Amino acid sequence: MINKEQIKAEIDNIKDEYLVILYRIIKALEVPAEEQVKQFSKKSEWHEFIQETYGCLSDAPIERGDQGVYEVREEIE
Repeated sequence: MINKEQIKAEIDNIKDEYLVILYRIIKALEVPAEEQVKQFSKKSEWHEFIQETYGCLSDAPIERGDQGVYEVREEIE
């Protein structure tokens, strides 16, 4: 299990331009889910959030791995 000290140590490795995003994520975790929905209910706030976070994974994009080979089955009649 990860502990607070490990998280704090990793924060030092984050690029400065991502600190605002990380801070917003941390603050979002302090608020119950119901309140988060209310916070993003206005379109302008949602668009602002997207503008701030868009491309934050460009250095480590999410990739879909190889799906493997599937077995061939008989047709269902």
